[in-house]
Amino acid sequence: MNKLTKVGLSALCGSLASISAANAGTLEVLGGATATWSSNSGAVTGNPIGMNSGITFKGSGELDNGSTFTLTITQADQIAYSAGSISVATPSLGTFAISSRSGGTGIGGHDDKMPTAWEETWGTSLGTGIDLPKGVSSSMNIGWTSPTFMGGSTLKIAVAPGANDATFNNDKGVSAAANSQLNGGYDILLDMNPSFGTDALAGWNLWVGGSRTDRNAEIDLSKGNTEDHQEGLAGTTFAYGPVTVGYQRSIEMSGLETAGTVQYYQNDAFGISFNINDNLSISYGEMESTKHITNNTGNNKFITTAESIQVAYSMGGVSIKIAETDVDDATYANGGTGSDFEATTVALTLAF
Repeated sequence: MNKLTKVGLSALCGSLASISAANAGTLEVLGGATATWSSNSGAVTGNPIGMNSGITFKGSGELDNGSTFTLTITQADQIAYSAGSISVATPSLGTFAISSRSGGTGIGGHDDKMPTAWEETWGTSLGTGIDLPKGVSSSMNIGWTSPTFMGGSTLKIAVAPGANDATFNNDKGVSAAANSQLNGGYDILLDMNPSFGTDALAGWNLWVGGSRTDRNAEIDLSKGNTEDHQEGLAGTTFAYGPVTVGYQRSIEMSGLETAGTVQYYQNDAFGISFNINDNLSISYGEMESTKHITNNTGNNKFITTAESIQVAYSMGGVSIKIAETDVDDATYANGGTGSDFEATTVALTLAF
């Protein structure tokens, strides 16, 4: 077992700058800084110091009919573009958005909705390699979110016209033949809070969604060995007092049926969190992901599992977060050498 230790120091700030003009809306700059210390026993670590330098630009304004619009551009580490969106929220017709890898449209924002004190089971800087359903959220897409109904439920629809090819384009740009096998795709997601007017069910959340992308069978593969790329997910969480529990399942069908190709991925996730008080919370989460190979001559299923125990404590503008994470057969190694890991992640966050 390799043991990875990671210590993080974060200084987060809300609005670094705000620019406004009459009838022209506002522009905010949001950001944070994170310094990390990492060590990996059994491997060459080199310089253990790391730093996050991401910032977000957010512009907003209002139209004459009461609709509001928002431009969000997110820059990841070292000011590298990572996501962007333009959204218009109307008073009665819901919200319309043009998104570039923002992740919030369609099923992308529900790839893992399990309760946690800090991060997802696979998101604690330990490389699990788990495949997650993203639908069209990783491509240029147009999305719509309905007005809320049934006490807070929403319907989301997103479309990647032409090609769901995980590209992002500048204005007047096109993705061309970035991934010529994949044509247009669409997502549909229903996110429900079916309390039925009962206080005992007020903390119940239920979601179900799917994605379909047309695959061009004339390129590289025969029609007989090709189907459309499909993804689906369903899950639920229930909060009662300080405790929240959840379970979800997702599946990604590649549409490929030739021998040796990945036929599907299936993920099962569970999580439980407990808010001990306003400042202290703990959680446990686990995920099992199965990779299925079509007509493999030997074992055709490869399973990666991850579990994480997390604690988060906040005191004013200071918070301390700790995660103990175990991963077996990372990247579906099926018992491969060096595929099991244990990690400890500690972060100190200063907010101002």
